[in-house]
Amino acid sequence: MLNVRRTTTAAVLLAAAALAACNPTPTTTAGSSSVPPTAAPPPAAQTGAPTSAAGTKTAELPNFVGMGLQAAQDKAQSAGFYALKSHDALGRSRSQILDRDWKVCGQNPAAGRLPTSTTVDMAAVKLDEQCPAADQGAATPQAGSSMPDVKGKSVAAVRDMLPRNVSLSSKDALQSRMVVVESNWQVCVQDPAAGAALNGQPVMLKVVKFGEACP
Repeated sequence: MLNVRRTTTAAVLLAAAALAACNPTPTTTAGSSSVPPTAAPPPAAQTGAPTSAAGTKTAELPNFVGMGLQAAQDKAQSAGFYALKSHDALGRSRSQILDRDWKVCGQNPAAGRLPTSTTVDMAAVKLDEQCPAADQGAATPQAGSSMPDVKGKSVAAVRDMLPRNVSLSSKDALQSRMVVVESNWQVCVQDPAAGAALNGQPVMLKVVKFGEACP
């Protein structure tokens, strides 16, 4: 009987070993899990303005030429552009205090897809004025060591051109009117003359209002 029990036990052990070989039990090691990894979630949908390869937000900059300045600025902001500025396209150094009184003659940069951080500069004139053939106020040239030719320019533009420490005075060439709003007056005569050395001497201008003829 003892031999029969041993044979039976051996048979049971062999059957168990065979079953284990067919259905191995997952084993774990320290820091690991027997749970199979789940699939990675899909990336979240993008929202907002499209981005460039470098991650910069871009948008389509509209064409503002011919629009009122206020309407153009509103449209630029609606498109996502908030770095806005404007200048006098006639080069008279006038400030656009009431944007609704001005219209857009040109813009820099031109319309197209651009980063929304781009600074947009609009060249403008007053509503009753004609746009110039070329933008005269995009940049104000700075006087160097010699006096520039400023005839025909506004007194305000001349002041912007000269060094800040230069003394500047202007006198009405037609009557005895006071030159109050310097952007409304144009230069007829200048002293020193164009090309003269600037050594700190005062600059004197004889002027008339825009629309008037020099004497």
